[in-house]
Amino acid sequence: MSPELLHTLKVYSQFVHPVLMWVLLALTSYALYTGFQWRRTRSAEGDLKKALIKQKFNIKHHQIGAIVLSVMVLGSIGAMGSTYINSGKLFVNPHLIAGLGMTGLIAVSASLTPFMQKGQEWARVSHILINVVITGLFGWQAVTGMGIVQNIINRM
Repeated sequence: MSPELLHTLKVYSQFVHPVLMWVLLALTSYALYTGFQWRRTRSAEGDLKKALIKQKFNIKHHQIGAIVLSVMVLGSIGAMGSTYINSGKLFVNPHLIAGLGMTGLIAVSASLTPFMQKGQEWARVSHILINVVITGLFGWQAVTGMGIVQNIINRM
C-alpha cells in the first residue's frame, strides 16, 4: 500500500466511530420502542394483546438488543484503537469514561435476560433503569463526541 493511501485511511478512520455511534443511537431508540411494546404486550388483555403478540415485539427486542450490545462493545474498542493509532495515546476524558461505563452497563443489562425470562420483576426493573441511564449517557456522548469530531476536523 502506498504511504498516501495509508495516511488517508488513518485520517478517515477517525470518522467511523462517530458515524457508527449515531446509527447505534437510532438503533437504541428502536430497542427502547420494542422493549416498551413488549412490556405493553405482557400487560395487555383481549384483542389488544392478540394484536400486539402478532407483531412479535419480544423477538424484535431481543434481536435489536443483541445488535446494540455487539455494536456498542465493538464500537468502543474500535474507537480506542483508532484514537491510539492516530495519536499514539488514549485521551482519558469524560467522553472516554462515560463510553466505557456505557459499555459495562450494557453488558450488565444484557446479563439480566435469563432472569427476566423466568419472570423476575426485579430484573425487568433493573434492565429498564440501566438502559435509561445508558440512553441518557448516550445522548450526552453524542453531543460531546461532536466536539471531538470538530477538533479532528480543525486539525486536518
